Amino acid sequence: MSVILIGYRGSGKTTTGEKLADRLWLKFVDVDDLIVKKAGKTIREIFADQGEQHFRDLESEALKEALAKKDHVIALGGGSILRPENRAAIKASGRKVVYLRCEAQTLFDRIQADAKTAENRPSLTNLGGSVEEIKKLLEEREPLYREVMTSELDVTNLSTEEACVHITRMM
Repeated sequence: MSVILIGYRGSGKTTTGEKLADRLWLKFVDVDDLIVKKAGKTIREIFADQGEQHFRDLESEALKEALAKKDHVIALGGGSILRPENRAAIKASGRKVVYLRCEAQTLFDRIQADAKTAENRPSLTNLGGSVEEIKKLLEEREPLYREVMTSELDVTNLSTEEACVHITRMM
């Protein structure tokens, strides 16, 4: 049994994924962590040094590596669904894919509250990580999240523990 968590940065994929894996007695893997480990750089550094295209190449490789693992909770990066081949691989995996949906303002607040995000993650547009950037990217990404998901969970007002309970019930 495996489950994949997708959603925008700040939706709780990693935190929820770690707790869910513990609750289900499964291993946890975060695609962003695989990228950072393989590159030896933060995501911000990869973007700055080699650009988004190179990061997305690394992300596709890390996604394949994660999908090869059996009995894992897998947290994808927020943009892992951007490439058609990634979406095809996610769908072909046959795993439960839960979209952790969250309102833009809540995402912004969570991102701002996490000092590591600012250090390690780049802005993705010229809007500088603002609520407007989040809204713009959600507008582009939500149809892609919904294309690959098997379930959607609105986590805007849920704690990590509450999200885990809901996901467990979905399985």
